[in-house]
Amino acid sequence: MNELTMTISGRVAPSAAFYPVEDPATNAVLAEAPECSPEQMDEAMQAAAGAQRGWESDRKLRQSTLEQLASAVEGRLEDLAEVITSEEGKPLSEARSEVGDAVNDLRYFASLELADETVREDEHTVVRVVRRPIGPVAAITPWNFPLGTAVAKIAPALAAGCTVVLKPSPYTPLACLLFGEIGRGIVPPGVLNVLSGGNELGMLMTEHSVPRMVSFTGSVSTGKKIATAVAPDLKRLTLELGGNDPAIVLDDFDLEQTADGLFSNAFGNCGQICVAIKRVYVPRRRHDELVSALVARAEAAKVGDGHLAGTDIGPLCNKMQYERVDELVRDATNSGGEVVTGGHRVEGPGYFFEPTVVVGLTDGARLVDEEQFGPALPIVSYDDVDDAIERANASHFGLGASIWTTDPERGAGIARGVESGTVWVNTHQAGVPGQPFGGLKWSGIGVEGGRWGMIGFTELQAIHVARG
Repeated sequence: MNELTMTISGRVAPSAAFYPVEDPATNAVLAEAPECSPEQMDEAMQAAAGAQRGWESDRKLRQSTLEQLASAVEGRLEDLAEVITSEEGKPLSEARSEVGDAVNDLRYFASLELADETVREDEHTVVRVVRRPIGPVAAITPWNFPLGTAVAKIAPALAAGCTVVLKPSPYTPLACLLFGEIGRGIVPPGVLNVLSGGNELGMLMTEHSVPRMVSFTGSVSTGKKIATAVAPDLKRLTLELGGNDPAIVLDDFDLEQTADGLFSNAFGNCGQICVAIKRVYVPRRRHDELVSALVARAEAAKVGDGHLAGTDIGPLCNKMQYERVDELVRDATNSGGEVVTGGHRVEGPGYFFEPTVVVGLTDGARLVDEEQFGPALPIVSYDDVDDAIERANASHFGLGASIWTTDPERGAGIARGVESGTVWVNTHQAGVPGQPFGGLKWSGIGVEGGRWGMIGFTELQAIHVARG
């Protein structure tokens, strides 16, 4: 992994400086990642600008390139999964799924074409609306799904005819660097450039004159800074800024199926998923039975190194997040909450934290109101479902939510009253090809996924022809 390099204009970009990447399961230095210099960043931007016209003009080349890249990534699935687990911490089974999702995204967008639309066509006038690529894109991605989130931006951007300069999180740059290396010889020079470095590199990218769009996934605070930084140049912007997803459990829920769904969607990837379940609202009369079922699942889950067989929950990715989860759990107990299972760091190396279930809190407690992004789940009781929906909506966030019931039609009706970009019924985080994903309120601007995600990398152009 120490030999992984940046990709600029389809070539190896040698580095003069490096920074350590930590294995979150051991706290040992896993590799030294290249530190991109401002000059190299500018070189990558110029390469993207130079490749833009040729790339956007050849739809067949774009399609074949994405298809070849998908096959090449699929052929390196185990290598990529190993790197993801090593730098991010998730179990290998989850890392393999992440790589598989990236392959599917590449193939889906290779097959997707945005057709022109005809507004009028008669003997006097033809008016057609076409979609033009925005131009070079600066893509900045987080650490929880290092490859999956990157490809979710890269695939539609390339398919739409945009060139890309990618900067992954400094915590997890390795899988993206490997992805860039896999793309050499497949993606034309300058079309996909992969850099690595700290947060200051990301800000330099957003302020650079070349990108016409910035696509960012990360924290609300950083998203606001990026929005401010791009405003003087009127760059287009897509922001996915996380959420505090509520699960609203109705009084007729099936205990075992609901407990399975809630647990897997709250504690998958150690809770480090922007659209994971972050708080659960349950009818008071059935509160205790649901809590007992979740506690049983938490106590049965095996916490450990993601490389080891049988591991269900890996470590938190980094010290910052580890300390935040610990802080929020301690604050919950100080605020009158009761930790019914878990609640502690796991002794020894690595950022391991016990899967934690907390009861006795209500809205206003930090663990309920804030995005914990970790394995600590508050269970909040309610007496009236309309009140539960109002409380669930009383948040700056609006990314995802779910309704749990044995009556799916009732659940779908209730879903319309929930303020979030996606509302699931009897599942959470599920998606199908073509499904858009985005947030309301502070959870973001714009969407990813499906034709809507690809449209986000384009601008409208009306072509009005007078026939005489």
